[in-house]
Amino acid sequence: MKFLIIAAVAAVAVAAPQYSYGPPPNDSSEEVEVVPILRDDRVHEEDGRYNLHVETGNGIVLSQSGSPDGPDGAVVKTGEYSYTAPDGTPVVVKFVADENGYQPQSDLLPVAPAFPHPIPQFVLDQIAFAAEEDAARARSVSSEEVSAPARYYGSPQ
Repeated sequence: MKFLIIAAVAAVAVAAPQYSYGPPPNDSSEEVEVVPILRDDRVHEEDGRYNLHVETGNGIVLSQSGSPDGPDGAVVKTGEYSYTAPDGTPVVVKFVADENGYQPQSDLLPVAPAFPHPIPQFVLDQIAFAAEEDAARARSVSSEEVSAPARYYGSPQ
């Protein structure tokens, strides 16, 4: 029995995928471009603040700073990065990452089109009326003692 268990474990080990770490083998005649790091400045303060500035030989630049000023000590980051697109267009993206998420700003980012027409007043009135109904329903439910969810829904009103 022990022999069968050991044989099964060995079969699983042999059948497991073999991962290779490190650079991939260079089977083609294509040269791999090595991009030098021209600048890599990192400053980490004791209170959690940091500054980072990286420049590469192919024109990529990243500047970023952060501090634990967000809610519950979350890190708030600000910075920018730039590079040259394949078509030669310079790309600059400024960003903030805080409790509202990642917020990039760039002239090259797509922008949603303007709403094609104004919203009619009767639609706005209906939306406001529905919000008032929801608020009234929430007030009435919160003022009642609810021990368990209702099993049946009442008839429409």
